[in-house]
Amino acid sequence: MEKSNKFKILDCTLRDGGYYTNWDFNKDIVKTYFQSFNSLPVDYLEIGYRSNPMNSYLGEYFYCPQYLLEESKEISSKKLVIILNEKDVRPEHVKDLLGPTSGYIDMVRIAIDPKNFKRALVLAEEVKKHGFEIGFNVMYMSNWENEKEFLGQIKEVTGIADYFYMVDSFGGVYPEDVKKTYEIVRDQTDTKIGFHGHNNLQLALINTLTAIECGVDIVDATVTGMGRGAGNLQTELLLTALNAKGLLDFDFNSLSKVVDPFEKMQKEYGWGTNLPYMVSGANSLPQKEVMSWVTKRYYSLNSIIRALSNKSRGIEDNMDLKNLNGEKKFKTALIIGGGPSGKNHSMAINEFIKNQDDICLIHSSSKNSQEYKNIETLQIHCLAGNEGHRLEESYSNMNIDNKLVVLPPYPRTMGTYIPKKLEEVAYQLNEINFTDKFHESVTSLAIETALKLGVEKFFFVGYDGYTGAIKTQELELFNENEYIFHSLKNNREFTPISLTPTQYDNLETQSVFALI
Repeated sequence: MEKSNKFKILDCTLRDGGYYTNWDFNKDIVKTYFQSFNSLPVDYLEIGYRSNPMNSYLGEYFYCPQYLLEESKEISSKKLVIILNEKDVRPEHVKDLLGPTSGYIDMVRIAIDPKNFKRALVLAEEVKKHGFEIGFNVMYMSNWENEKEFLGQIKEVTGIADYFYMVDSFGGVYPEDVKKTYEIVRDQTDTKIGFHGHNNLQLALINTLTAIECGVDIVDATVTGMGRGAGNLQTELLLTALNAKGLLDFDFNSLSKVVDPFEKMQKEYGWGTNLPYMVSGANSLPQKEVMSWVTKRYYSLNSIIRALSNKSRGIEDNMDLKNLNGEKKFKTALIIGGGPSGKNHSMAINEFIKNQDDICLIHSSSKNSQEYKNIETLQIHCLAGNEGHRLEESYSNMNIDNKLVVLPPYPRTMGTYIPKKLEEVAYQLNEINFTDKFHESVTSLAIETALKLGVEKFFFVGYDGYTGAIKTQELELFNENEYIFHSLKNNREFTPISLTPTQYDNLETQSVFALI
């Protein structure tokens, strides 16, 4: 690595890691971060975005207000960096966005889609007037070979940008790709070259070391690899590897001090690669959608992998089914969730069902479906996410008499899977309109199905909620269901009633035992 003594290191933990914390960070952790890096051989710290106002809550480090820049500059001895997202910023915004950063920020990087490279050049010219170093972070490196127009424009960056970054947005490049792309860029410009690697295939370290061997001038990393989707090259790993090669010397106590609090955060937020991120990286698929599925939605691993695999192969995995027409009407619906009470009180619930003259059963989960397999009234199974596979596993010898399956409106995010035996009785909703949010929720699917059947009285079992210390995903699911129940009450003026114990405030409660 004879060229390695010339390169610089940029840590972008607070910017890239913000995708997990919504750009809010504990102030004590940030203080430790800055103080520790004062003793480490890292040249730049990218602390966040400067952004125009967005229509959702995004935290401190998404906007980096002036007081934050002042605090950061006061405690950090490093060069500080902010980034602009080119798709949201125009030259006329630059004065307001960058004026307050003067004296605190040394470099402004610009996140660029290759398709917008020409437009980014105009934006950079305006940024350059304010005297900042400029970094061009050109994304989607693994797809550059398909961007012929952009490749022919790289030379135009000369004299405008101080650094031209090859950004492996999908985490899908290999060392030979790094070498090839480096030569393409180097042949067109004398601008210093950088590399930003993601870790979907756990190649961020070898790709970065390869980039250094090629002669790049700057590389990125984040503490514990904290970053969007599968995350980035770990700063501590890069520094350790370079130290072992005799290229860097530093205080490992300082490194350990900054790593410890981020490792604790990692246990909470769960960044790092997994099978869905590996599939998306290997096939250069966007991480934004995968991150949403993995961290915020409740799709199973199998359904995510199937959707990614089909997408990568160009397979159309959505089936346009018959719409549920609602010709048959019911006055009452019992919606059965997957909570323990749906099984624990199943004998009483079965008695309750037998005593009703005009009721249909709607399963929002297959977990408790076995407990009600002998009920002769209409039973509808909602197949969102991976419920088709779960239902098939639950009871393969299902009698399809008085059974229907209903899927969300076409097209579906996770595609379509229907157990073969149930294909004849499979329908889809044409829309979900009782709530303005969470249209892919299985609870929304169950309620909209009931409304389609003319239901006016809603009972629920197996919607227990959660008690004690709950995980982030459980809390999100709980809040999602609360919103859905609230929508049913307010928008349709129905009163949803739980017949089993529940933590949901928007479900009124009655005891199933009082009704049998």
